[in-house]
Amino acid sequence: MGSPAKFAHVVLKTNKYEAMVAWWCDFLGAHVRHGNDFISFLSYDEEHHRVAIASLPHLQDAEPKTVGVEHFAFTYPDLESLFAQFERMKAKGIHPYWTINHGFTLSAYYRDPDGNQVETQVDSMTMEEADAFMHGPLFAANPIGINVDFDALLARWRAGEPAASITDYATAGA
Repeated sequence: MGSPAKFAHVVLKTNKYEAMVAWWCDFLGAHVRHGNDFISFLSYDEEHHRVAIASLPHLQDAEPKTVGVEHFAFTYPDLESLFAQFERMKAKGIHPYWTINHGFTLSAYYRDPDGNQVETQVDSMTMEEADAFMHGPLFAANPIGINVDFDALLARWRAGEPAASITDYATAGA
């Protein structure tokens, strides 16, 4: 048995259907490929849908202290795109609750209207570098990462500092 070719989509169930569809369309720059009163299929690329949102108005709100998915992540192609998303959401009054340098990614975490956690990230290492990092002493000592200030990182990037310097784990949080 082989591994899958790709991760295709996630389906979210909600009692806040219209708010969730609007938030996810805006957050991902997605559009509804098909939607009705029960389900919407959202896509931002060549995939027929990346996120589907199902309306189940009888559901209770999720309890934060229960088991389940912690978060899921979307990778941006470069630091400029990640910062553009950060600025776009900030202008709408939507702020990340956590910004962190994981070593192999620079990431900002958000919550949707239901409280689902979503990470936006940019890779800061090649796969080979990330593998070596994850097998090294820095990652073993801190497998979560170092909190960073995206506003400060954005200012450094706008001042012309190279992306490699901004995403560097050794100087993260400094």
